[in-house]
Amino acid sequence: MLNLNEEYLIHRKWMKQALKLSQLAGEAGEVPVAAVVIDSSQNMIAFCENRKQRDNDPTAHAEILAIREATRRLQSWRLDECSLYVTLEPCPMCAGAIVQARVNRLIYGVDDPKTGAIRTVANIPDSAASNHRLSVIGGIRESECRLSLQTWFANRRHSTT
Repeated sequence: MLNLNEEYLIHRKWMKQALKLSQLAGEAGEVPVAAVVIDSSQNMIAFCENRKQRDNDPTAHAEILAIREATRRLQSWRLDECSLYVTLEPCPMCAGAIVQARVNRLIYGVDDPKTGAIRTVANIPDSAASNHRLSVIGGIRESECRLSLQTWFANRRHSTT
């Protein structure tokens, strides 16, 4: 069993991977959000970034795409042995998918004050409508995740003026 310091370092490692992927999304004109799925042996089994604009698909959020890839690779819709790392607190759609996929643990970078559905605006995993409880850890590499999003949106506003 890992001690808290070892676990924290692991969370930072995987969030760093998600942050690198989020930069690719931002460079492609997407909101810079990315997700990584890790199995219980600490192997990365799926990683995706937002593709909503590129795919013309309103469901192409990083979390949804990563869940789809992980379930395909594991050949099971249950991700109860997996952790999901995402740079931004999931929206209601993604929170619902996380619950439906039975993700064991969600680790995210920064709260989303507009659409966060894990603990900021709503709490879908702990609601009466949820049929699955998962562990949630927020604030991993929080300032880096926030800066990535703020910089991307500032550059976008600047380029449209």
